[in-house]
Parts: sequence; C-alpha cells; structure tokens
Amino acid sequence: MEYLRRTEVQVGDASRLFDGRRLTLARQLVGLRKNALATKIDKSPTAVAAYENNTKRPAPGTVAQLCLTLGVDPGFFLPGPNQPAVNNSVPHFRSLRSTTQLARDQAFAYGMIAGDVGAALERHVEFPEPNVPRLSVDVDDEMSAVPEEAAGLLRKHWDIADGPLGHLVRLAENNGVVVVFSPAQTADVDAYSFDGGYRPTIVLNPAKEDYYRQRFDVAHELGHLVMHLDAEPGSKVVENQAHRFAAELLLPEGELRDLLPSKADWRVLATLKEAYGVSLQALLYRSRALGVMSDVTYRNAIAYLSSKGWRRREPGEMPAVEQPSLYPRAVEILSDVGVDEVSLAKEARVTPGLFRTVTARVPVREDLFFDPQAVESQPYLEEDVIPLFRGKEQPGV
Repeated sequence: MEYLRRTEVQVGDASRLFDGRRLTLARQLVGLRKNALATKIDKSPTAVAAYENNTKRPAPGTVAQLCLTLGVDPGFFLPGPNQPAVNNSVPHFRSLRSTTQLARDQAFAYGMIAGDVGAALERHVEFPEPNVPRLSVDVDDEMSAVPEEAAGLLRKHWDIADGPLGHLVRLAENNGVVVVFSPAQTADVDAYSFDGGYRPTIVLNPAKEDYYRQRFDVAHELGHLVMHLDAEPGSKVVENQAHRFAAELLLPEGELRDLLPSKADWRVLATLKEAYGVSLQALLYRSRALGVMSDVTYRNAIAYLSSKGWRRREPGEMPAVEQPSLYPRAVEILSDVGVDEVSLAKEARVTPGLFRTVTARVPVREDLFFDPQAVESQPYLEEDVIPLFRGKEQPGV
C-alpha cells in the first residue's frame, strides 16, 4: 500500500516544514509548560514561544532535541490536514476550579491526538457520519426547559425506542461520536467532551470502574455536545443543564413518573436500576426532581444509603463498564488485511504505545506515551461490531 512506502521524515525536513501548533500539542501532551520545555532543550522560553507561534523555525538539531524530550518522531511536527489550531475548541470539563490548566491542556491534547488517530483510520475504513443534533440553551437561564427538550430531541433524532437505553457508548458511536478512554496520566480529569475538530468526541476517565456512573458520564457529555457547542465550560449552570439532560435521556419523565416510588421502596428501586442501567442514587434524585418523592423522604433515603455504605458501592453485581468499539474494530479490520498497528501509528504520527491507548477497548493503566511495547493488543468481541461499519476498498488488499 502507498502509505506503507512513505519514507521516514528526517529532522531537516521537519525543521523546514515545522508547524508550531504541533509543538504546542506535543508539549501539552506530556504536561510541560513552555519554560520547563525550554530548560530541557537548553533554549529560552522566548525561543520556545517563537517556535510555537511559527515566527521562528527550530534548527534540525533543536528538532532532534524536541523529539527526544517529547517522545515523538520528526514527522509529528509536520502540518496535517486534520489538525486545527489547538485552542479552536474548548472542552467541557466538569470543574475548572478543581482541575489545573496544565491538566486540562494535557487532557485536551490527548483528545486532539485521538482525532489524528481517527483520521488515519478513516482513510481506510468508513465510519458513521457525525449525527448530533444541536439545540442551544441559554446558559444564564437556570429554569430553562431546554435540557429536557434537548434530550427528547436526541432520542427522536437517533430514533430511540421508548424504554431503557441499551449500550450507550455504542449508540453514540453508531451516530459518529468518538468515544475513547484517556490515559492513566490524565485520570485526575473527569470525563470531558468537545467538538469542532475531527469529530464530536467524548473522553472517559480510565479510573472509573462503575458501570452506572460511566453511563451517566456519557449521557452528560452528550448533553454538552447537543446544547453547549459555543458555551463557556465549567459553570454551575452549564453543568447542571448537562445533568438534567442526562437524567431525562436515561430516565424520561413520561416513562418514569408512574414507575418511581414515592417512598424508599428498595425492591422497586432495585428493579428499575437493573432495567434502566442507572444507580439507586440517580433514581432517588430523579424521583425527588420530578416531585414524586418529597425532600424529607429523599434525605432519609440518602442517609440510609450512607449508613449501609451504598453510596460507595451499591448492592448487587456491578456490570462491566461499556467499552468503545469504533476505533478498536477499525484496527481489527485493518489487521485482517495486513495493516499493522505500527504502520497506522506512523500514519497518525504518534507512538505505537499512544496509538494502542487511544484505540483500546479498556483503559490502559500504564504510561504508554513513550513505550510502544508496554501493552499487547486488546481482544476484540464479535458482538462489538458496529452495524454501520464498512471497509473501504484499499489498493493492494
């Protein structure tokens, strides 16, 4: 195949064609500030800023130092058709106060890398077209009914039947949304989402092993993608709107109002928990929000949960978290026709280790930014095939 015959990019070529935005991305990906990078490569912070602003090109020797320091190949610094300016899109992080700017930059850089990987894969296989409806909400209006309307719009737009939602991650992927796990380095950043780059993207926290919380996270981030394309992230109102969207998406008022108990009937709640794939706490909160359960009854029920230790771990078996399959399935399809991960990683301009992290079905616990041999490929399950997946014809296959 043509892409397998591409020559390796040399530092001289990278110096002549150097794209400073890629340096910003690489620096943020490893969690370095400009002055810290400058110290590591024995340059001034002003020089690093000039490289990133494209007002000065680094010499080949400096490019080599950058590659060694940041763990990338020279080709990483070449301009690419799928790489927007790093700050074009603002991710929706849960709490801006509890997350440092450095951590947010690192998390977003990883999201942009996930887009590079997707773009490389999509040159060879066809993904579902992005299909996320938009319904902007006034982020200053705490009483707006738009979050609930937006959840209903998404159900209708995606032709979701009445009743409990099934595999939510796969539903999002079938509609062109990228879902990936973040690496262990960014585990202190909760789930987040953004659009405006390669595709609508949801990045899940790798440390969460709670099926119910993960499903709510996905629903919450879908709310941001539907409602908050141009909204400033992190405010209490914006986050509350996404919470309300998620509650209505997972537990529609029209279906649940007559099913939710007005008292803490744990047997009924446990049945609804299993049917709708939500936690007992979410059901209690929803019951109070809909006016089915009084504030006093709700507080007593939460106190009982706490006394039993159920706020940390609810009774019953915990289902396995939902796994992404869009990227992993693409890797499997290409592997079947002789395209290996190392070649795809080169095409995406990332290390094999980082490529495997982005395309993994389950969270990767190790630091894979620089070690391509640290993890073996994850197994692929036949039931994880996305119905809309079709392999593109590839010369030589």
